[in-house]
Amino acid sequence: MAFLSSFKSTVFLWFLIVSSCGNTEKQPKNNTISQNNPIETPQNKPIIVGANSTQDYIGMLKGKKVGVVANLTSVIFNENGHTHLVDSLLALDIDIKKVFAPEHGFRGQADAGEKVKDGLDTKTGLPLISLYGKNRKPSKALLEDLDIVVFDIQDVGVRFYTFIATLQLVMEACAENDIPIVVLDRPNPNAHYVDGPTMEKEHTGFLGMTTIPLVYGMTIGEYAIMINEEGWLTDKVKADLTVVPLKNYTHDSEYNLPIRPSPNLPNNTSINLYPSLGLLEGTNINAGRGTEFQFQRYGASFLDSTQYHFKYRPKPNFGSKSPKENNKVCYGADLSEIPSMKEVSLRWIIDAYTNTTDKSKFFNTSGFTKHAGTAKLQQQIEAGLSEEEIKATWQEDLKEFKAIRKKHLLYQ
Repeated sequence: MAFLSSFKSTVFLWFLIVSSCGNTEKQPKNNTISQNNPIETPQNKPIIVGANSTQDYIGMLKGKKVGVVANLTSVIFNENGHTHLVDSLLALDIDIKKVFAPEHGFRGQADAGEKVKDGLDTKTGLPLISLYGKNRKPSKALLEDLDIVVFDIQDVGVRFYTFIATLQLVMEACAENDIPIVVLDRPNPNAHYVDGPTMEKEHTGFLGMTTIPLVYGMTIGEYAIMINEEGWLTDKVKADLTVVPLKNYTHDSEYNLPIRPSPNLPNNTSINLYPSLGLLEGTNINAGRGTEFQFQRYGASFLDSTQYHFKYRPKPNFGSKSPKENNKVCYGADLSEIPSMKEVSLRWIIDAYTNTTDKSKFFNTSGFTKHAGTAKLQQQIEAGLSEEEIKATWQEDLKEFKAIRKKHLLYQ
């Protein structure tokens, strides 16, 4: 029975589906991959994202009323660059009824934390329903005219990056209303390690809805399977979930995101440093917002100028209308040339705290706890613990999570 239960996470395999393209009947819930047999990865072949395997999921959408959860990263790559998933599906006569927009909006123009408004997409005329305003979970009324929902958003593998919270709430709403959901998988550029403090139940929220580490080392498709199978949806409801997997991918695959996943993650370096410098979002330190080097530098006017050779001045720009320390000279560090990270580093936040001229200005306690997932990390930094001492306290939780994670991996 234990073996059979591992087949309940529905994963949509291309070699099982090609023969059924065009079939509009409801797909069975238990169309799965054995988790003991991860997808084999041919060497030296380009990674193919789930959205590009159109033949593998188009049959599920034909003749159905479809909702799409998408943003600017939801594209199909082709010889001309890329085509947005919504445009591609419309060209294939898929009946898209509405688009649900996460943080930053459908076209990706909103600031971090800025509410996204309902409206109409100017290109397609489709209704846009915000999932980052007064509603973060689709209501029964918003789903009642849909037969199926497609979710396709590029993640970066960090717990407080809000797209996985949106995924979880959409899955939950679909489960509660008996609507199948299809997740088109995409690579996670931070999938090569697991690290950081684990979210504590008392601090869960939109910056972390489940008790996972800061960096969880899974693609968004694998993560969807895990929350479904581990009973992490409210009242342990289970979604009728289908994951269209990646091809030619492993967790160690290098993948350069061709489209910035959000306004303040402009390149590989910022994405790689985001787990570490993202913790500064819960402080009053500027982490590069208001410059062209977001999450590649940090500084503040109240850091000790005698300890730093680097300084910069944040100003409003694309993706940051009101950056911290706006138009002030910030003393800090430039990390834009640092080698690729394979861990969450605390050395920069500890350095900044140590060299703060007024420590009462440093932490935004509520915001920091939400980002860290625990009140302990602030206490440990204030108490002067070293990075090694703090990271030692994470290890038992990380070990437990890795055992859970292993059950739901689709890739080597």
